[in-house]
Amino acid sequence: MVYLRAKKVKLDNYLYLVKSVWDSKKNTSKQEIVKYLGKASEVVKDDIPIDYRDDPKILSVLALHNPDDIEKREESTKKSKQLLYKKLTDGDINSSIKIYEEYIKIFSSADFFDKILRPVMYKIGDDWANNKISIATEHVASNVAQTLVKIIMDRVTGMVNKRKILVCVPVGEEHHLGCDVLETYLSIKGFKVYNMGTSMPTESILSFIESNKPDVILVSITLEDNIPAGQRLVKKIKEQYNIPILIGGYALQSKKIPKFDATVISDIPLDEIPKIIRTA
Repeated sequence: MVYLRAKKVKLDNYLYLVKSVWDSKKNTSKQEIVKYLGKASEVVKDDIPIDYRDDPKILSVLALHNPDDIEKREESTKKSKQLLYKKLTDGDINSSIKIYEEYIKIFSSADFFDKILRPVMYKIGDDWANNKISIATEHVASNVAQTLVKIIMDRVTGMVNKRKILVCVPVGEEHHLGCDVLETYLSIKGFKVYNMGTSMPTESILSFIESNKPDVILVSITLEDNIPAGQRLVKKIKEQYNIPILIGGYALQSKKIPKFDATVISDIPLDEIPKIIRTA
């Protein structure tokens, strides 16, 4: 694996292209410097060796440190969000796939979920709630988004590690796009993910936990009306199992976060979730 590493000296960041190599004697991985690139704000794409120049992850990190690239990144993200909103509400899955394909030529899949798909779906939900779009249009957009996530899931693979993650929603919650996004992203990161998707009885979730013994449970709640059901679900799980529970979703975006006997992850980037899972 090759990636960019930043080292701060005084007030400036300096970039190194490094790779992970396996040390068989110490039975661990170590970093080796491939190339010192220089002051982060002055590094451009052509400074990166040609073998790694088009790696989306490397380009994504480079954009974060280069002012010119940051401006281009923000403009690209803005245009992609506007275009995806239109294609989702039009029910156009083929164009939605093309938007994803073009975006990950520069950025990562995590950036697409975090910076494009998630805010677009939040806007669609808000526009429906404020009568700017019809319920039919909202359903069409959600269905196309779910199809898009499944297609992305089929394209990406990851090495499965030992941690098993259950992703579910409380009874009454019919929105499961958040679960699909989590399943795709965490699978990319190598977790074994059980996605129970749309609403099902609490007893069925408890039975699944008993049979499959997940290491961490993620509960996604989209509508605020389903928060009480989410609280009851968490309480039932806690009564029977000592398993870490994480709660997230659009319903938890409000300033006043309801109380849960669990860890609430209300507004964090997707790439932070694996770190939280590993320390749960």
